[in-house]
Amino acid sequence: MEDERTTNPNKTVVTVITKSPGAGGEEGPREGCLVVIYGEDLGRRVPLGQEPCILGRSSKCDVQLDQESVSRNHARIRRQRTHYVISDLGSTNGTYVNDELVDEVVLRDGDQVKVGRTIFKFIVSGNMEAQYHEEIYRLMTVDGLTELHNKRYFNEALEREASRSQRYSRTFSLVLFDIDRFKDINDTFGHLAGDSVLRQLGALVRTRVRRDDIPARTGGEEFSVIVPEVAREGAMNLAEKLRASIEAAVFKFEGTQIPVTISLGVAEWDPKLQDPQDLVRRADELLYEAKRTGRNRVCG
Repeated sequence: MEDERTTNPNKTVVTVITKSPGAGGEEGPREGCLVVIYGEDLGRRVPLGQEPCILGRSSKCDVQLDQESVSRNHARIRRQRTHYVISDLGSTNGTYVNDELVDEVVLRDGDQVKVGRTIFKFIVSGNMEAQYHEEIYRLMTVDGLTELHNKRYFNEALEREASRSQRYSRTFSLVLFDIDRFKDINDTFGHLAGDSVLRQLGALVRTRVRRDDIPARTGGEEFSVIVPEVAREGAMNLAEKLRASIEAAVFKFEGTQIPVTISLGVAEWDPKLQDPQDLVRRADELLYEAKRTGRNRVCG
C-alpha cells in the first residue's frame, strides 16, 4: 500500500492505492494504538483492532471525549490491510494530524492526532508494550501540548542546578515568562485557538534556546527556562531574544492571525538562597513588574 498526501489550503486528503492480493514484499500486520499525551486520562491507551474506532462526544462512541469542541461523531480510524486510516466525519472543529487539518489520511507511527482539545499519539509496532511504556516514561517529563519539559521535570532540574552551583561555585539564571492577556485570546478566538498558540510558542522557544538550557511549561500559559552557567546579563539577552522573536512571529489558527506577546522576569542564582524556589519567587516578582509596567518587556 502506498499513500499520497495532497494538501490544499484547508484540508489534507489521502489517495490510497492498494496492491493486489499476494503481491510480494508487503509488510505484515502490526498492532496499533492511540495514547493520550495531552488532555484528560493522560497516558490512556486505546487499542486499535480490525473493527473501526469512532471518536466523538457521544456515549456510543468507542472513545468518548466529553468536550464542547468535539462533535458527537467526530472521527473514525479503520484498519486498511497493513495500515490505519483516519477520517474526519464532518466534525464542526475538524480533525488534525500533526497540526494539519485533514479529511482522510493514512496514519504513520508517531503521528499526533488532535480531536477537540485532546492529543493522541499514534503508535504502530511489533512490540507494542515496550513502545507504550517508553511513551509513558516520556510523558513523565514532557508536556504533550508544547513538547517542552513539564513542571515536574523543571522542579527536579532546578534542584540539580542549585546543588551543582553550590558545589562548584558556578552561577546560573532563571527566565520566567507568560503570555500577555492569554485569557483574552481564549475568550476572543476560543480555547482551541489558545491551545494552538501554546503549541506554536513551544515550537518557537525550542529553536531559540541553547542545547544545555532547560525550557519548561510550568503553568497554563506560564513558562520557565533554566540557563546553566549564565549570569544575569546573558540571561537578559536570552529573554530579550525570546520576547522579540515571539512578538515578530506570526501565530495563526484556521487562517486567523493572533497577535501574541510575552512578559519576562530574569533572576540570577544567589548562593545565599536556601531554597531554589526562592529563585523562582524572585523571577516571578520581576515578571509581574514587567506586566505592571506595560507588558511585552523584560525585567531583571
